[in-house]
Amino acid sequence: MFLINMLCRNLSKHQFGAFSLFSLYNFVYNDSRPLRGRTGDRAGVRIACLFLALLQPFLASPAGAQERLRMSTTTSTENSGLLGVLLPPFEKSCGCKVDVIAVGTGKALKLGEAGDVDVVFVHARELEDRFVAAGFGVDRRDVMYNDFVLLGPRDDPAGVKGGNSAAKAFRAIASKEAPFVSRGDESGTHRKEREIWKAAGIAPKGKWYLEAGQGMGEVIQMATQRKAYTLSDRGTYIAYRGKTDLAVLHEGDPSLRNPYGVIAVNPKRHPAAKYDLAREFIDFVTGKEGQRIIAEFRIGGEPLFFPCAQERK
Repeated sequence: MFLINMLCRNLSKHQFGAFSLFSLYNFVYNDSRPLRGRTGDRAGVRIACLFLALLQPFLASPAGAQERLRMSTTTSTENSGLLGVLLPPFEKSCGCKVDVIAVGTGKALKLGEAGDVDVVFVHARELEDRFVAAGFGVDRRDVMYNDFVLLGPRDDPAGVKGGNSAAKAFRAIASKEAPFVSRGDESGTHRKEREIWKAAGIAPKGKWYLEAGQGMGEVIQMATQRKAYTLSDRGTYIAYRGKTDLAVLHEGDPSLRNPYGVIAVNPKRHPAAKYDLAREFIDFVTGKEGQRIIAEFRIGGEPLFFPCAQERK
């Protein structure tokens, strides 16, 4: 009986709708009037108290509580404003709330590896394929794409405008030691930048080269202040164009294509991951409504992303 008493006391704070274990405890021990005129004693009620206490871990959330989907994503989906139009219709249709963690793609995938999120929405295909191959993710789907652009001061001190390759433009920047601000955060943009430096045969270093360790929006602002060059995804640049005087000085190189994918965290690796809800999100962003929202999302009449869920499986 001592164990029953302790369970009732220690779990009295837990709510069961409008009735709580605290109320039950008071009902049993502090008010005998409800029991008068009934057969038996309080033992049956005490047993009921224990039964409810033991059931507590298995009971559903209180009525009205929203289910939450945890998503890690690249900063460009948030900085561009896309999530602001893409998530509300999904949340309304599934009656849930999406908790967004916007970081570089490398960090977003690390959160998935650790089981700290349920779904990842990123843009570094090589890293995404490794994530799935290692058993951390399942059901990867293409969602959309845009491209990377090289931004810089309008007077273009390194003379990169008009070049025929991104690698050639980067070599010109390094040869002049013109200021360059790198994401420096293992993001998809940072990985693409390092690919271009490698293609150019250059390991950038020196006072002219700054690794910021920041998101794309912050890096554009830093480059603006320093009159520096930087590599950006086109979507974030369009969203920040009114806040910078940097211009697009190189674009159109096929190597600058920037695809985005969505991946559910593998429930076999992380049983607590909300796989069913993650699948609902994947089906939404790759389905007709999600792809329409992406296609129609524009700033100043200019599209930021192009849907491609049906282009490749």
